[in-house]
Amino acid sequence: MAQEKKPTGLVTVYVAQGMLRAMVIRGALETAGIPVMLSYESVGPVLGLTVNGIGKVEVRVPVEWEAEARELLNAPPRSGEVYVSPDVNTAK
Repeated sequence: MAQEKKPTGLVTVYVAQGMLRAMVIRGALETAGIPVMLSYESVGPVLGLTVNGIGKVEVRVPVEWEAEARELLNAPPRSGEVYVSPDVNTAK
C-alpha cells in the first residue's frame, strides 16, 4: 500500500513593501491561528529602504495553511469594520 505524499514547506501568500505592512498582515494571520514566517533581506529593515526589491517582505505560511491564509487576506471587512484592505499581490 503506497502512502500519499503530502506537500511540505512554506508558501508565500503576500508580498509587502516594507516591514510595517508585513507585520500587520502577520498579526492578522497569527490572530486567526495561522503560523507565519517573514522572509526578507536583512539590509531592508536596517536601512529602511523599500526600493527595487530592497525592503520586500514575503509573508510565508506552511503549505497546509495556504487556503485559509488566502481566504482571510481576500475576505471583505465584516459589517461595521473600517479598514483599507491590502493590495493582495501574491507570489504564486
